[in-house]
Amino acid sequence: MKRLSISVMLAAAVLAGCDPSSGDGMGPAQKAGKAVDEAGTKVQDAVQKQMAEADAAAERAREKAKVAAAEASRNLDRATAKVGEKVEKAGEKMQEAAR
Repeated sequence: MKRLSISVMLAAAVLAGCDPSSGDGMGPAQKAGKAVDEAGTKVQDAVQKQMAEADAAAERAREKAKVAAAEASRNLDRATAKVGEKVEKAGEKMQEAAR
């Protein structure tokens, strides 16, 4: 009988030691799994945030490139027009000189 009562008390002590004190009903492996899941979520959130920032920066760069290309095109058109005017004036001078 003494052996049985000692066994029962030992089993109760072991079971009491396994009961999580936090009251969430999770064991060590479950807590570790939860920590890994939470860390993975944090990393995923950080990566998604960085990707969104990179996408926004790329979009700004594309817009700036469009503006720069349009400005370059306008400048080229102006330069072409000026060269055309100068060639025309030079041609007129050559015609006057030939008369």
